[in-house]
Amino acid sequence: MKKEDRKKIQEMTLPELQAKSHDLRQEMFNLRLQQASAQLEKPARLRTLRRDIARLETRASALRRKQA
Repeated sequence: MKKEDRKKIQEMTLPELQAKSHDLRQEMFNLRLQQASAQLEKPARLRTLRRDIARLETRASALRRKQA
């Protein structure tokens, strides 16, 4: 994830973060299916997706704590 994207994450609201996380999880699911059928072209994409999801969830968690 680029530095600009990380800054965008800091500006996102909780519903936006949840929607983006859901989209990335769906993409990761599709890539896992491709991996299982040996059709995955970029295996490193799984790793970057996992890290991006973690970034989104960390920010969402911080926003939830701030609201409570």
